[in-house]
Amino acid sequence: MPFVSLGLTPSLCNPLAKLGYTTPTPVQLKSIPIVLTGKDLLARAQTGTGKTAAFGLPMIQRLQIVGGAPAGTRKPRALVLVPTRELALQVHKSLTTYGVPANMRVTAIFGGVSIVPQKRDLQRGVDIIVATPGRLLDHMEQRTVDLSGIEILTLDEADRMLDMGFLPPLRRILKVLPRERQTLLFSATISQDVVRLSADFTRDPQRVDVSEGQIMAQTVTHQVHPVSDQRKGDLLTHILLQKPTGQALVFCRTKHGSNRVGQYLERAGIKAAVIHGNKSQGARTKALSDFKAGHVNVLVATDIAARGLDIVQLPLVVNFDLPMVAEDYIHRAGRTGRAGLAGRAVSLVSPADRDLLRDIQRLLPAPVEHVVIEDFAVTASSHEALPEAGRRHQGNRPGRGFGGSRSGGRQGSGGAGRRPSRPGGSRARA
Repeated sequence: MPFVSLGLTPSLCNPLAKLGYTTPTPVQLKSIPIVLTGKDLLARAQTGTGKTAAFGLPMIQRLQIVGGAPAGTRKPRALVLVPTRELALQVHKSLTTYGVPANMRVTAIFGGVSIVPQKRDLQRGVDIIVATPGRLLDHMEQRTVDLSGIEILTLDEADRMLDMGFLPPLRRILKVLPRERQTLLFSATISQDVVRLSADFTRDPQRVDVSEGQIMAQTVTHQVHPVSDQRKGDLLTHILLQKPTGQALVFCRTKHGSNRVGQYLERAGIKAAVIHGNKSQGARTKALSDFKAGHVNVLVATDIAARGLDIVQLPLVVNFDLPMVAEDYIHRAGRTGRAGLAGRAVSLVSPADRDLLRDIQRLLPAPVEHVVIEDFAVTASSHEALPEAGRRHQGNRPGRGFGGSRSGGRQGSGGAGRRPSRPGGSRARA
């Protein structure tokens, strides 16, 4: 089914082919016609399903300005709220591209950078603002943004914004918006908190539910490697060095754990970059740019910092730590297997992770495959304690990692025979 059949104008649809958009994704098929009618929307869709186009394309069509307006006279007409700086940049880039045929001005405002250029953009006049809640409040307090003309409000990754404690800022923003507006709420999970948020922000919303498990099953292979916490660092380097895997995204639960894993990989001779909330915006942008350009092979990240990371050809995601919330696994695994390409989501799981793994398994349509790598296997009794699933043994012994150690941990930058401090066990100390 072509995009134009959803009610989008040919002028918006024609450039989509150049972007690689051939047919609408499920969330686009279901959401675009609803948004075009002007109705409110509550949609469940994971990262990587095409949801930015699902709300962005019909939003731009509804806002379309024939010939544009003179610079400096435009009052913002659409507001997109996102949880992180990285996602703000990604959404801004997409909306800017979509908006070219409609002569849309789009700006992104977020913290960690100077507020002055953002003030200039707002003063010149914009049609669409993509913002993080905190920095938007800064502009509201300084009276450098006028939200009285907002016609469409979009909350992207609403569940993550709630997890990050943005509910009070969201309520403050809501108070200054026009009551007569269209509100679109997208979330990877629909918890009771998200339902309550929808009740406060939307009016009789249409519901769209795109099953994340069905989408991921088509392109992503899910595997578990049983291992003790103490050997996780060695197993990670073994996975990355044993076979050419291309680039990999490694998830850790904590900022401190991310730093330790990144340092461990660097000492192993693996080029790695680290992003988390304590990194400056400049450092995070450089790490993402280096990763996208292929200057580093591995990006180590926390869940929040990785939001908005958009890399089409990412073959491998590794869960060094399982997420504490099972639904976050969906966000993580959704970073690979995009655009119909094959992807692999690998989890390093200790016996203590049994309950977390069981919760994750409930979200997936098929059992996760357990692959035991001999030199890293936990004891038989501990392995049996993990949830039942497809199991097989991988007899390949670890390749030579840090200067010849089969366990992948002997030689780092400090010289031969010196083992890098292992990041394994970070879960217990987090």
